[in-house]
Amino acid sequence: MVKSWTDRSFYVIVYSLVALAIVVTLYPFIYVVSISMSSVEAIDNKLVTFLPVDLNFDGYKMVLGYSELWKSYYNTIWYTVVGTIFNLVATCLAAYPLSRKTFFLRRKLNFYIAFTMYFSGGLIPLYMVITELGLYNTRWAMILPVLVSTFNVMILRSAFEAIPNEIFESASMDGAKDFTLLFRIAIPLTKPTLAVLTLYYAVAHWNDFFNALLYLGKSELQPLQIFLRRVLIMASPEIMQKMGGETAAKALAVSTLQVRYVSIVVSILPIITIYPFIQKYFVRGITLGAVKG
Repeated sequence: MVKSWTDRSFYVIVYSLVALAIVVTLYPFIYVVSISMSSVEAIDNKLVTFLPVDLNFDGYKMVLGYSELWKSYYNTIWYTVVGTIFNLVATCLAAYPLSRKTFFLRRKLNFYIAFTMYFSGGLIPLYMVITELGLYNTRWAMILPVLVSTFNVMILRSAFEAIPNEIFESASMDGAKDFTLLFRIAIPLTKPTLAVLTLYYAVAHWNDFFNALLYLGKSELQPLQIFLRRVLIMASPEIMQKMGGETAAKALAVSTLQVRYVSIVVSILPIITIYPFIQKYFVRGITLGAVKG
């Protein structure tokens, strides 16, 4: 089929805009990786524009040799794994009854849950609640305040509602109870949506630094993002000073800009590694959990 010149022009414009969006999005990341792998001389002389120049990994050796980085890494992994598990369990337990038409409080609870999307008590009352409950300077301060996302509950509720009611009725006639219906029918049939919610929650926990600033005064409990924030804002002198001795001399030879970019690459590498395995569920999961008109 021969396309008209208007159709061809339309596709040219669309593909050009997509290509431009890819370049604008991808180039900064490639530049950061290239700086982190280039030599100090190439960075200081501003020779790095796209690909690494004079491949060098001294920045990685210095940053990865800093013990506080690994403590922060452990804390972030703990918050991400444990927090995501608690998030998914709480979201499933909240979304399932809200999706059942036989639940007598369904309408009222849907209203009150949606209400929290637009109005909240504010930061100071939340901080007072956390401190009064004894959660300040504990790991649970990073999990319990963000246990359930209202938006994610709505997505999963819609996914549960999309399951034909006849399946639940048939299982109920065979003696299945609510927990059996949830864990043996509802959850297996909404795996794509749960994969997307897992990605949402995991990325949110991995990138969370504001709650850590508020509720974690102990450095041994602080996540990787607090470490990264110190490196970016303080221009990394703290790292260079704490290394001391022979390592400090080597650290001073590494560009401050390179230290920043190495820290960025190290902090986002796990999420970039995991994302491709979940990405295939992304579109399908969002569509499955969409509100039907």
